Amino acid sequence: MRIAVACENGKVSAHFGHCPEYKLYDVLDGKVGASSTLANPGHQPGVLPGYLASHGVNCIIAGGMGPRAVQLFEQNNIEVVLGAKGNVDEVVSKYLDGSLKLGKSTCEHD
Repeated sequence: MRIAVACENGKVSAHFGHCPEYKLYDVLDGKVGASSTLANPGHQPGVLPGYLASHGVNCIIAGGMGPRAVQLFEQNNIEVVLGAKGNVDEVVSKYLDGSLKLGKSTCEHD
């Protein structure tokens, strides 16, 4: 499994499309192995779900995203986790152990 987290200054970004980078986590048997960063190629409607899918991403964690983006991620078989906030490493750890508390998505445009 590969998790991407919309990242800005080490924290989960409020909007997945406007973050400067994604932190990628390779997960095996429920534990994080390698991690790396992937630059955001720029916010263009409809592009990022395919871009992240081409990098093997199975799950995206962000503060928020619009409903069309959610639909496109789901069409690419990528799980969408919204309403996350805090340090990206801690968020992924909590996601994996089932203790991640999620708030409301921070992006509500159509």
